[in-house]
Amino acid sequence: QVQVVESGGGLVQAGGSLRLSCAASGRTLRSYRMGWFRQAPGKEREFVAAIRWSGGSTSYADSAKGRFTISRDNAKNTVYLQMNSLKPEDTAVYYCAVDTTIVGRPSWDYWGQGTQVTVSS
Repeated sequence: QVQVVESGGGLVQAGGSLRLSCAASGRTLRSYRMGWFRQAPGKEREFVAAIRWSGGSTSYADSAKGRFTISRDNAKNTVYLQMNSLKPEDTAVYYCAVDTTIVGRPSWDYWGQGTQVTVSS
């Protein structure tokens, strides 16, 4: 079983920054990939960024490239999402998730409860 808990959301003005954290626990965690998703009101959940525990390879949605950075601290079993130059359209509930697929198509099997990010204009 894998568990993830997000924190770090809040209210910030446009142009500001926030850092989200995702604390993970569970067996075989190092084999998996961690990701951030977000869901704005009335919209579908969308992928933001992902990172593999082993090796640290990353991937980003186009909307996140150049502004967001995903990183991990293996010693703390924690993944971070540093968000800079925030825009009102970044307002959403941000979720941390675990991809348990070693190779092939992702399978996001475990999810956190989400943390609200609100960007005011």
